[in-house]
Amino acid sequence: MSLRTYILKETGQDIRRCQGCASCNLDIDHDILDVPLESMIQMIILNDDEILTSRTVWSEIVVQAARYACQRNLNLSAIILALRAEAQRRGLEPD
Repeated sequence: MSLRTYILKETGQDIRRCQGCASCNLDIDHDILDVPLESMIQMIILNDDEILTSRTVWSEIVVQAARYACQRNLNLSAIILALRAEAQRRGLEPD
């Protein structure tokens, strides 16, 4: 199952609604946010499982800040938490 399909199934969030506007990109230290949220969405679409070990996905600060970051009303926090769950299911650890 692709990451996009997994996210849709687990959260009901259809990341294809993302228009790439970059309004979701947070002003957070790069030590915490190594992958901008816009890039995270693109990595999910491309089924790039490297996102599962990114600091972005494992940061509580990012989860909280991402909750209302999307102008298209995607719940980016729910998406991040689903990515974490998938990483844990696969036995992956953050970088």
